[in-house]
Amino acid sequence: MNARLFALLLLALAPITARAADYSWLGAAAPEFALPKPDTPILFPQDHAAHPAFRTEWWYLTANLTGDDGQAYGAQWTLFRYALEARDGAGWDSRTAWMGHAALTSATEHVFAQSMARGGVGQAGVDNAPFHAFIDDWFFDARDADFSTGALHARGPRFAYTLTLTRHGPFVLQGDKGYSRKAGEGQASHYYSQPFFTADGTLTLDGKDIHVTGRAWMDREWSSQTMAPDQKGWDWFSLHLASGDHVMLFRQRGAHDYRSGNWIAPDGGVTQLAGDDIVVEPLAQTIIDERNLPTRWRVQVKSRSLDIETAPLNPKSWMGTSFPYWEGPITLSGSTTGAGYLEMTGY
Repeated sequence: MNARLFALLLLALAPITARAADYSWLGAAAPEFALPKPDTPILFPQDHAAHPAFRTEWWYLTANLTGDDGQAYGAQWTLFRYALEARDGAGWDSRTAWMGHAALTSATEHVFAQSMARGGVGQAGVDNAPFHAFIDDWFFDARDADFSTGALHARGPRFAYTLTLTRHGPFVLQGDKGYSRKAGEGQASHYYSQPFFTADGTLTLDGKDIHVTGRAWMDREWSSQTMAPDQKGWDWFSLHLASGDHVMLFRQRGAHDYRSGNWIAPDGGVTQLAGDDIVVEPLAQTIIDERNLPTRWRVQVKSRSLDIETAPLNPKSWMGTSFPYWEGPITLSGSTTGAGYLEMTGY
């Protein structure tokens, strides 16, 4: 990228990177943008595409993998869209910024990369029918209209991965039929997941290729205010249970913590979990980058007699990106076993 384009990119992304120290800006009102409404249906495949009327959205995929070497691995792929203004324009007049994050985690290594792009110039974006999300040469694709198979690719200075994804169940609407409240004051997102992907492919770490298989989880959210003004960040869990059930739950941390989640049956049936049904309790801390992060947790869903402890594959799974956060694979023990991912922001 030449110096002029680099300067323009920094100018476009300045409103984001200047706020990288915390996530409180996600609680700021944005009256010029659309707000999620509880009676809005989520439609497929239309809602795989971008929603430019909203300020923020993301396409997220995490995978719990096992290599032919017998070792556990985790892969993360994320594309963020951020509207700098409610209007947009063509070419270099675009007011949309894109950011990609990718990571590969083992028990001893956590490596990550970040890519940034302006909208309107073909460097990043999302197409649909079939779905194609990309930034530079990273991509997350559907190979057919109903997303029965897909492909995922990213690379960084020390790593790369290319995975084939196969869907074995329906897309799942989180929250109340896709309307996910984040606070008692009404902040919310539109939110759905695909927890039924299996993954097969190759990862490369420090020049070594490793064949891997496992399970993957896709998340899609769009909103214009995903936090209340008093909230500092969130702790989010995606869990694959040994029973074939899946669980998504989160805690938004503020003056009064807000908890929510969904229990997903093996056939894709969804039950929303009330906040007082969920207990998340930090058990052990890890100091990273002068931050004290809770990397072992007790998680309970009282109505389902779920009582587990989560342990990180690598407690140093810190994403030292423009928006720093912790994201990594976890294992489960207690009333059941399984695996999943934990994301923690605002620490």
